[in-house]
Amino acid sequence: MDFRDEFKGKTLVISGGTRGIGRAIVLDFAKNGVNIAFTYNSNAQLAEQQAKELEKEYGIKARAYALNILEPESYKEVFEEIDKDFDRVDFFISNAIISGRAVAGGYTKFMKLKPKGLNNIFTATINAFVCGSQEAAKRMEKVGGGSIITLSSTGHLVYIEHYSGHGTAKAAVEAMARYAATELGEKNIRVNTVCGGPIETDALRAFTNYEEVRDATASLSPLSRMGQPTDMSGACLFLCSQAASWITGHSLVVDGGTTFK
Repeated sequence: MDFRDEFKGKTLVISGGTRGIGRAIVLDFAKNGVNIAFTYNSNAQLAEQQAKELEKEYGIKARAYALNILEPESYKEVFEEIDKDFDRVDFFISNAIISGRAVAGGYTKFMKLKPKGLNNIFTATINAFVCGSQEAAKRMEKVGGGSIITLSSTGHLVYIEHYSGHGTAKAAVEAMARYAATELGEKNIRVNTVCGGPIETDALRAFTNYEEVRDATASLSPLSRMGQPTDMSGACLFLCSQAASWITGHSLVVDGGTTFK
């Protein structure tokens, strides 16, 4: 999709922009002339290199900021740093997730769930969306409006083994997005969710049953393939554009038709 005439000079803030779906979103928005402020968790060298490459390749401004989404209140300081580098915020996408040790006790069978793992998943999914969106909305109001997106998954619509913690958090963040859409509409800020089926990313490959999920997704989809990060980034481009100017409080399911079959 080509939104360069509409998007040029605007600014996207996205959490988790160095790999997977986040990286695909960053690239698609940069190709359309959007300046990029993206966060990363720990690899500052990689993030800074990617920012330089974006600027060189697409002629935009790109900056990287450290953020631990398990400390969502730190979004305030991150946005204060963004204010020093960018004069506006038009789009915010809550994308970053947690994995590994942080989800121990949260990514498991129901009878093995533990509060710490569940709390971490909820913090990284819901609290991070709330804190990031609050800061973004303050900036969007100054420029006459904007678009906020949170990424979700179909794991709250269909059963995925070990996914009860994540799936429940995704259901909750979609409800939170609808509340945000209702209250921020008067500021001309739209809030939507992109709800993806299993997408081919490093995060999915870390699942213990990755090969099973991959094969089952391809067999379930009428399109006979696994979802790719660009499938999600295209949906985000659309929802941030004027073509979606009357879409808010909506969950756009991008799953290759797998939840119906």
